[in-house]
Order: sequence, then structure tokens, then C-alpha cells
Amino acid sequence: MSPSLTHRDVATVGVGGPVGSGKTSLLTELVPQLRDDGLDVGVIANDILTQEDADRLRERFEGVVPPDLVAGVETGACPHTGIREDPSMNLQQIDEFLAAHPELDLVVVESGGDNLAATFNPELADYSLYVISVAEGDDIPRKRGPGVVECDLLVVNKTDLAPHVGADLDAMERDTREVRTGPYVFTDCKAREGVDEVIAHVQREVLFA
Repeated sequence: MSPSLTHRDVATVGVGGPVGSGKTSLLTELVPQLRDDGLDVGVIANDILTQEDADRLRERFEGVVPPDLVAGVETGACPHTGIREDPSMNLQQIDEFLAAHPELDLVVVESGGDNLAATFNPELADYSLYVISVAEGDDIPRKRGPGVVECDLLVVNKTDLAPHVGADLDAMERDTREVRTGPYVFTDCKAREGVDEVIAHVQREVLFA
């Protein structure tokens, strides 16, 4: 690989959030749309010991994203370690993507976890999304987790479940405005509600900034 082709030569977006928040569903909508817009996109899925998340994404992206542009990083510890404290494994994977695909426009780095503290090292992610689910409780925003407060764009997902879990969307939005200075989007990925707004944020803030 040419020394000039490093992770610094490609835009990166981090997508974090608790297990079950709907990150995979969001990526299933986001990545193909970016590809349709003419962008070459790679995807990294962080997991502790397996390639299961990466394999699932390859299935979702079959015929849309080349299989060698979907990779799994096995962190061996909490995935947050690989996106925050020591992102070297992810950075190495980005360099490997670029070695084979120097035309790459964007790499999406996904990482799950069971707490609200997932933040991305600025060396790894130019822009970060944090995804929470309405089903986790409408008190999630006011708990002020670093992921919720510090991300560039907060995605409050699975709004369709609010009536079934007793979540108050108005309260969630009020609390979100109180704890954040940055933007947020309420989404229902199954119905594709709010997804275009998320895509617009990524395009405007990362690709066309």
C-alpha cells in the first residue's frame, strides 16, 4: 500500500448504541442509499469474539456492497475499547480496505454495547451517530450517557413501539433537547420514517462539508 493511502484519506462515520437499539436496521437503510448516491462505502462491525455481526451485515448488503468491504473486528474485550481507548484494530482495517479499494469514499464503523458510554475516538470517527431505542425506556435521554450527549447525531429509533411499551415520545424529545446541544432524529426504520433525514445529516456534515 502506498504510504499516502491511510485511514486519514477516507471519511469515517461511527455508529454506536446499545444492543437491540436498531443499528443494523439503520445501516441496512443508510449504506445502500449512500451506494445509490454513487459513493463507495466500507463497513466495519466490532464484536468481542465473533464475526457474527459482520456476517449478518454481509447478508443484508449482498449484491449492494462487495463482501470484502464488510469486515469484522474482534476486540477481545468490550467493543467500546476498540472504538474509544485503542482504535488501532479498526484503523488497521480501514487501511486494509484502502489498500484494495483506494477509491473508497466512506467507512462506517459500527459498535454495540449495553451501556450509554460508547463514544468514538476522534482519530477513528469524523462523525458519530448514537442509536437508542424507545423500547429501552423513555428515560434514556435524561440519564445523560456520554453516547447520548456527545455524539454528533442522536437517533431515537423504534418510535413505532412507543404505544406498546408505554413510552412518551414528547417527553423523550423534551429531555433530548435539554441534554443535547446537537441535532437528533426520531426514526422508525421499518417504515423508513426519519431515515432520509439521517442520511442528509451524514451527507452534509461528512461528505460535503
